[in-house]
Amino acid sequence: MDEVKDGGQAAPPLSEAARSELLEMCEDQFAQLEKLQNEIILCEPDFCENPQEQSVNRLLATEAELKQWLTVEPKLLAENSEILLQAGKEEMVKLCSELEMVVSCCEARRDNLRETKTLEEKWLEEKKKVLFAATEHAERLQIEKQKLSDHNVLQDIKEKILKIKVYQEKLMESLGEILEKHAPLPQNVSITNKKKKKNTTHVINEDLISLNEILEVLMNKVLNSPHDPYVTIDDTFWPPYVEMLLRYGIAVRHQENNFKIRLETFF
Repeated sequence: MDEVKDGGQAAPPLSEAARSELLEMCEDQFAQLEKLQNEIILCEPDFCENPQEQSVNRLLATEAELKQWLTVEPKLLAENSEILLQAGKEEMVKLCSELEMVVSCCEARRDNLRETKTLEEKWLEEKKKVLFAATEHAERLQIEKQKLSDHNVLQDIKEKILKIKVYQEKLMESLGEILEKHAPLPQNVSITNKKKKKNTTHVINEDLISLNEILEVLMNKVLNSPHDPYVTIDDTFWPPYVEMLLRYGIAVRHQENNFKIRLETFF
């Protein structure tokens, strides 16, 4: 038996008498093992044609042997106290080594759990801060909402309406400037006929309204009476303007009356 270190010191070796006794015991055990092995080989039955029956017989034999071993009381390895002490020391050293491995694994697991706990606590603190900020913001909005009265809401709506009106007026002014520049009112034009050598003057009705006014009439008609948005064309509508609005899809004619037009629906 090898020497075993215990507590960092070498264990005392076995005496010659104990070593001799242990060797004799080992030789007796080996001799008994060889004897049993030979008996098993001699008692082994011939090859059975049915493998299933052979497996069942082996199972029954194994169960019988197991029951026999369970009834046998365990015996000491040796009666020599020195041999028992040495064997006990070896088992204790082996057990201590295994326990040290278990402790090392537990410590690694503990360190990993500590790191996970630290990360989880940090994440929890961040979530608490976010929740606190969101709660404060919600409470502040609720207080502001309670402070708003009907008068403030009405005043805000009036301001928005005023801004929309101002913006509409700006749009109309810009539209009027563009139309005045690119679509001015018609004027009397003098045309010379080369063949007849005569001067012909086209007289334009002075009551004609501008393109901007035509569009304004059409828009007001749609807003004031959406159920009947058609406007009757009279002498104040210059035909080229009406034709231009119809050609570019800004206005459409009545299906039954060609002298009525309305603004095209753009939504």
